[in-house]
Amino acid sequence: MFTDGSRYARTPVDTVTTSRGRAVAAIRLRRLPDPPADPYTVRQDERLDVIAQQRYGDGTRFWHIADANSALEARTLAARVLGTVRVPRS
Repeated sequence: MFTDGSRYARTPVDTVTTSRGRAVAAIRLRRLPDPPADPYTVRQDERLDVIAQQRYGDGTRFWHIADANSALEARTLAARVLGTVRVPRS
């Protein structure tokens, strides 16, 4: 269902029924550990994939930063936060 590099790759998937009777796949929420992280000051219009590329050499690891900041929507984290975010150590 998800690619191997996805943060959801090993998350259990359940089948649930919507209010209209349609069966759909739904992932379970994951409990996140509090990883060791360093503070990072986000600049105007900076994106998490760019920060991940600079820090890890892999922009697809942007979700590590989102998880460390309890963000459900990684693409909105940098847009709404101008200040300091936590960036997990490799």
